[in-house]
This record gives sequence, structure tokens and C-alpha cells, in this order.
Amino acid sequence: MRLQEYWGVGPKTADLLEAELGVERAVRAIESADVSTLVDAGLPRGRATRILRRATGAAGLDTLGTGDARDVYGDLLELAAGEALTGGAADRIRVLTPLASHEAADERLDRIDRAREVWSDLGEDDRERVVDAFASYDEAGGGRRAAVEAALELRRVGTSEGGPFDRLADLDADALEAAVDALAAVEGEFGDGDEPLSVGEGADDRLDELRTQLTAARRLDDAALDVLETVRGQDVRSLEAFQSAVISYVAEETGVTASEVRSVAPDEARDETDFVSATLRALVADLEGQVADREAAVATDLRETLDDAGEGVEAAVDAVDELAFDLSLARFAATHDLTRPSLVEDGLAVRNARNLFVDGEVQPVTYGVGTHSVSGGEADPPSGDRVAVLTGANSGGKTTLLETLCGVALLAAMGLPVPAERAEVGRFDTVVFHRRHASFNAGVLESTLRSVVPPLTGEGRALMLVDEFEAITEPGRAADLLNGLVDLTVDRGALGVFVTHLAEDLSPLPDTARIDGIFAEGLTDELDLRVDYQPRFGTVGRSTPEFIVSRLVANAGERDERAAFRSLAAAVGEEAVQRTLSDAEWQS
Repeated sequence: MRLQEYWGVGPKTADLLEAELGVERAVRAIESADVSTLVDAGLPRGRATRILRRATGAAGLDTLGTGDARDVYGDLLELAAGEALTGGAADRIRVLTPLASHEAADERLDRIDRAREVWSDLGEDDRERVVDAFASYDEAGGGRRAAVEAALELRRVGTSEGGPFDRLADLDADALEAAVDALAAVEGEFGDGDEPLSVGEGADDRLDELRTQLTAARRLDDAALDVLETVRGQDVRSLEAFQSAVISYVAEETGVTASEVRSVAPDEARDETDFVSATLRALVADLEGQVADREAAVATDLRETLDDAGEGVEAAVDAVDELAFDLSLARFAATHDLTRPSLVEDGLAVRNARNLFVDGEVQPVTYGVGTHSVSGGEADPPSGDRVAVLTGANSGGKTTLLETLCGVALLAAMGLPVPAERAEVGRFDTVVFHRRHASFNAGVLESTLRSVVPPLTGEGRALMLVDEFEAITEPGRAADLLNGLVDLTVDRGALGVFVTHLAEDLSPLPDTARIDGIFAEGLTDELDLRVDYQPRFGTVGRSTPEFIVSRLVANAGERDERAAFRSLAAAVGEEAVQRTLSDAEWQS
């Protein structure tokens, strides 16, 4: 397969991957979503991630119907990757995409459930051991040796049955221990076949000794004239005495025995210089032969050990990779108190859902559209409505609720748990999430309509989450357009939540559409707006401007400024403003 057939791989990228990896290895990395290999080859991590998402889950990415939906998707994966135990696990999380079926999503959820149960059952010390084992694996740069060492340590920690540690239980610990020693003796990664192994330092004491002697002999050979002058300085008076002194000096400097030096020294030499040079050259050649022979013998033994443990080593590598992935997602679920959703044919409903991107204490929200059975909370969302028109106070959490629903739908589609006590999530072919845009011109209107309408014309089912549609055109026409979108959503069998301040301007809605409202309830002691973020079903929400005006009156520093805000108070209702101020003062 040509590399340029993959999305995002142009001529320059293809040339880079072919030069660094070769076509076969590059294809294998792309097909297996191996981000690290592509990054090591020179691709920026973000580009590698985008290429692999398309290569492994192009159909799933088509679920993301708008740029805002793609933003939520990316933010969710970054949040999950933040809990990853290894860099490789983080990369695998970043390339997740919505899955093709509920069966595939359920399989992943099953894995996460098992991993989370195991992770929760581990004591604090064992969790630290797991984290440290993966940290050591990453610090070593991965590879077979690091994977085997991690597998052995994790095998000692994980003893539960039926969980992700099962992958380690069948490994031959004795063979892996031997493999660790063999891998430690090999420089670099050993390959398949009959490629010669490069034996590292520490693999064999005799080999290390011979290498040290060879290094010393080469140093003397490079400085033969210095050796000559040093021995001459010993005031030897005959050629025989000179030769004996050379042999003794070379033996002392190299660690080779005098008899070994003598065995390679020439029987005849023209003069002292010739004797020194010939002796050192012969010693270097002899030691090079001994090193080569010893290295070959050691390499043969290492190869046999590695071949015996070959399948076990590869199994350990795979097991560590899969365990890191499963436990990373389990940590994500545990850290954010996520729950397994029920994957259903229709509907999107949550009980006590939270937005993962809102910091601090969050009021959970119960909400739903479509057919569902979520109940048991203080406010049970109606079942059967195809569309909800959400109204209410400014800063009342309407956009946050849309983002929450988008996040729940996307997490469930990827086979990941969701931030809710309970959730039912249907199968959506497209998720259309559209945030409010401040621009007010024909170009924005056209681009918005091009973004939100086409998903309603396709064969699959769409989830429409559209925020303040009126912000992109004049209010009267916006109401007409919103009416049309609601009708189209119902007619096409889609589900939708539309946020608007124009609920009272809408013409009669379809029978399967309702209006919900979020209400501001007053001011806090600090004169901040106090909002009940839980929508009230079947009720138009109110913006209650008297709360905002009350805060402006209370905070006005200048007399004229205060008088001006009081004139606004008269416009919105002086009595309501005074009551609000009195309530805030009484509470403080």
C-alpha cells in the first residue's frame, strides 16, 4: 500500500516515513495506531495523532458533525490521556474515535469495568507499585527489556482473577527472568532471524576483560614510540634484556600475562623499534580474535535464551501495553467518578450529570430527550419528546448543559464511561454541537446553516445541540429559522436541544417538542447571581433582569452612576429590585 493513500500523508510526509522507517514498517505503525513510532520518525505528535485517527477510525470521526463537537471530543481525550500510566497509553487514548457499533462500545466498557474493579481493590502501596512500574518502563524508553521487567513487577502485584492482570498470569516467570538478563546483555533491540547480536558490557566477565585488554593494547600500539622510549629509559644493556623489559611493560599495561605477550612476540626482529611494533601489532590482532570468538560464543548463548523466551517476551510486551491502556482508562473513570452508560436504540438522558470541564463544586443536572427510562431523581425528564427548547437566565448554564450532553454522547460512542449517576445513550450517526457565536452577519448565518442542516438530511440519526441560534441573525427571522429547525429535527427522527431566548416568539411547536426553563433565584451574599441549574420541564425560563440591575445599583460607587442604574430599576420594576436588594442585605 502506498503511504500517500492514508489521509494526511502527503509527499513530504511519505518521503520522511519511508526514509526513517521503510514503507512496510510505516504502514504497520499506521495500521496499529503506533503514535510513538511515527513521532520517533520525525512527525509532530499532533499530526501523527490526526493521521492515525483517520486511518483507524475515519467512520467514527464522521460522527463529529461540527467544529464545536470536534473540540469537545479532543478535550475529552486530552482529559482521559492525563490519567495515562505510560506515554504509549496516552497516545492510544488520543487516537480513540466513536466506535462502529454498540457491541464494540460494550466490549470496551466491559474491559474498563474489570480494570476499574481491580484498580479500586488495590491498596495504596500496590497502586504506587503499579504506577512506579509503568514509570520505570517509560523512563527506560520502552522496548522489550523494559516491558519484561515491568511485566514481572506487575505480575507480583496483580493476583486477581478475571481482570486485566490475567494477561500476565500465564507468562513463564522463570523464562522471563532469564530473558531479562539476556536482554540486559544485548545492546539495542534484538531482531528476528539470524541477525548477529551486539553483546553489551556486563554480559560476560571474560569478554569484558578481553575488551579492556584490547583497548589497552590498541592504545600502546598507537603510541609505540613512547613505549620504545619508556623501556629504553630503564637502562637495559642487551637486546635480550630489552625484549624481556618490553614484554613485562606491555603485560603490566594491558593486563595480559607475560607469557601471552611472549607467545605473540616475533622470534626475530631487525632492531628494538621493529620488536616493539611487531609485538604490539601481533598482540592487538590476537586479542581482536579472542574478543570476536568470545563475543560469538556469548551471543550464541544469549540467542538461545532469547529464542526460548521469544514468545513469552512478545507476550509480555503486549500484556504491558494492554494493561497500561486498560488501567489508564480505569484511572480516568475513577478520578472523575464516571459511570457506565446504558447503550440504547433511542434517546439521550442523564441523571445528575456533571460537566467535566467545569472546576469546583458543580450542581449536577438531570435531563433528557427522546424515549428513555431515566428517573428516580428530584426532577424526572419527560420521555418521548424529540426536541427540547431550553430557555432561561443569562449565565444560567444552558450552554454548559449542551456541552455536557455532547460529552456524554461522545464518551458513550467511544465505549467510555460518562459523568452521570445514570445515563441512557442512543446510537447517533452525527453529533451536531453548535456554540453561540458573537458575529452577526450573513456569512456566519450561511456557515452555521451549512453546518447544522446537512446532518438532518442524511440516512442516519442526528443529535442536534444548538446554542442561541438567534445570535447570528435578527430576532424575528431567527425565530422563523429556529421553528424550521425544530420541525426538521422532528420530521427526520433526530433528537435535539435548542437553547434560545425566543421561546415565546416561536409558533406552535410539534407535539413531540417541549420548552424547558432555567431560573435565576436571586443574588448571593457577594451579589453574584444565584441560579438553579436544574431545568424545569415544560416551563419557559426567565432571565430576571432585576437581579442584574440590583447588583449594579448595589455596586455603584458614584451618586450619578447609582441614580442612572436606579432609573433602569424603574424600567424593569423598582419593587422587584428593592426586594432583591433587601433579600441580599438580609442574607448577608
